[in-house]
This record gives sequence, structure tokens and C-alpha cells, in this order.
Amino acid sequence: MKIIISSAVILVFFFLFIRFIEKKSLYYPLKNIEATPRDISLDYEEVFITTKDSVLISGWYIPAVSPRGTFIFSHGNGGNISHRMDKLKMFNDLNVNVLIFDYRGYGMSRGSPSEEGLYLDAEAVYDYLVNEKQVSPQKIIGYGESLGGTVIVDLAAGHELGGIIIEGSFTSVQDMAKIYYPFIPAFVYRTSFNALEKIGKTIVPSLHFHSTADEIVPYELGRKLFDSAPGPKEFVDLQGGHNDAFLVSRDIFIEKIDSFISRR
Repeated sequence: MKIIISSAVILVFFFLFIRFIEKKSLYYPLKNIEATPRDISLDYEEVFITTKDSVLISGWYIPAVSPRGTFIFSHGNGGNISHRMDKLKMFNDLNVNVLIFDYRGYGMSRGSPSEEGLYLDAEAVYDYLVNEKQVSPQKIIGYGESLGGTVIVDLAAGHELGGIIIEGSFTSVQDMAKIYYPFIPAFVYRTSFNALEKIGKTIVPSLHFHSTADEIVPYELGRKLFDSAPGPKEFVDLQGGHNDAFLVSRDIFIEKIDSFISRR
């Protein structure tokens, strides 16, 4: 009996440990807004959107002078919208409207992050653009970096979009876990962010970026996700690290996005 009780206690602590590691590995939210688009001479509108489960999320709508389309910007798992100024400037220079938003628990958004919550956040932003800003779905392009790529894939799998751009993203939490925590069985994870399972349902053109030297999300996972996309599609190799490849490979990054927008 003592052995059974001891084993049960060990299992409970093991699963609690997994839950702790899982959340800490997935979400790195920061609350402090360190800058705004005005700091880089961009006009913007601060927006607050209520999700279907009644969580208030915040974002910025940055209009272009002569818009060629509108981006839903789904950022990575760290920081908040104020840490994406370089990309906001790039996209504005390409004459694209951008609605960048903070997931629940990030920046000024309420709540706490979760997989289903992030999907609802992106859906609320999409509905806001279509219903409040009167943007045609065919003119909306989902842009997702890292974890945000899986959020955009989920959005595109169930909503009409003009296209998606995925940067430095991965196939699923389970695939990432096999690399970082190979000693933990994949089935015990609560979250999945299984973009691989959903990307086949995204009947939109897609543009994929991944650095060959990505030190956080393995290059092969980006390729695997791309290979499962239905097309038309394009994969572009970048140089640099996970968080700075778009700057290190700035010219090709901008060129490919410009070309992608032109074909929409």
C-alpha cells in the first residue's frame, strides 16, 4: 500500500511539474508597454476588443496612406505589441494596414493566456476588422511569428483570408517538446498548438520564412509545416537568429512580402 501511495504522489507531482514547465515554456508575457507607433512617427488607433468569452484584449490599428491590404499581426510568445516596432515600420512602408494585438495576459489585455484563448483573441480581431472596419476578408492577410504562426494557421483554417505569412513557426507543441524535453511523453501535454493538423484546411496562398540558423524553433519543423500546406505556397530561407532573422535578412524579407501582397 505504501508503494502505491508513494507512486501516486510521485505521479501527481510529475504532472504538476509538467503543467508548470508547459506554461512557462509557452508564454512569456510582459505587461509594460515600452513604446507606441507614435515613437516611430506612425499614426495609430488604440483599440479594445471583447472576445466571445468576454475577455477584453488590446491592440493598435495602424493605417497605411494607400493601403494594399490589411495584416492581422499575431506576435510570438514573448513580450507584447510594443516590442514589434521594427516590423510595424516595415509593414507600414509596404503600404499595409496593420492590426497588431496582444493576447490575453499580455500588455494591456486582460485574462490569462491559454491555447483556446489565443485562438479566440485572433478570431475577435478578425471579426473586428470585418464588422467594424468593413475590411473585405479577401484583403486580410494573417501574419504570425513563432507561436503566432500557429494562431494564424488556426484562424485561416476556419475563416476566409486573402493569405497567410508564417515566420519561424512550428508544427506542434508535441514536436517541440520532443526536442526540448525528450524524456517527457508527448501525450501528457495539455496544449498542442497543432498547426500541422490544421494547415491542410487553409485554402489560401501562404508565404513561409524560417532561418536556417534558428536556435529556438528548429528549421526542419518550419519546413515540415510548409510541406503540409496546400499551396500556392513559397518557402524562403533567412539568416540570423530566431528573433532577428527578419533584420539580418531584411532585404529578402521585405522583397518577398512585397511580392506576396502584390499577388493578392
